[in-house]
Amino acid sequence: MDAEFSRPLAVGRIPARGMETVVEASDEECRRLARRFGIPGLRDLSCRYRLAPGQDGEVLAEGWLTAHVTQECVVSLEPFEDVLAESFTVRCIPAERFREDDEIDPFSIDEIPYDRDSIDLGELAAEELSLALDPYPHKPGCAIPAEFAGNEEAEPEETVRRQPFSALAELKKKQN
Repeated sequence: MDAEFSRPLAVGRIPARGMETVVEASDEECRRLARRFGIPGLRDLSCRYRLAPGQDGEVLAEGWLTAHVTQECVVSLEPFEDVLAESFTVRCIPAERFREDDEIDPFSIDEIPYDRDSIDLGELAAEELSLALDPYPHKPGCAIPAEFAGNEEAEPEETVRRQPFSALAELKKKQN
């Protein structure tokens, strides 16, 4: 199967001083990505990149992504429009040198492997879009009905902890 949004760039075409480029998804590519992500709609997906070559085929990619998405509210199940604007930085590394780390440092730059001397800027944008999507989207102004929400005015927890068999003791008293 072909990638939904593919914009390969040969690493050798990136000048030593770096470069900037923009990738934009067509209407058909947006429809295919919406299906992939399980959302009702996607349009105007665009990502601006600043690419800087490093040592041994590494490329530092800074990206600024924007998209209009239609998501389904997890409370009301109604579709609603939202605008995403995200920035990200990743280090693209030749696949033969890429090693997954067992320990993940949340403050380090993500490393992404690439094959055959080209980085797919479209797929990179699609992956970053998938990370930006809210897994539990709420339509603005939509609230969880009170009967399903936790009661915030509930009594404070008991300060005295019940003993494990106290409920059995109370039951036994009622039977006598």
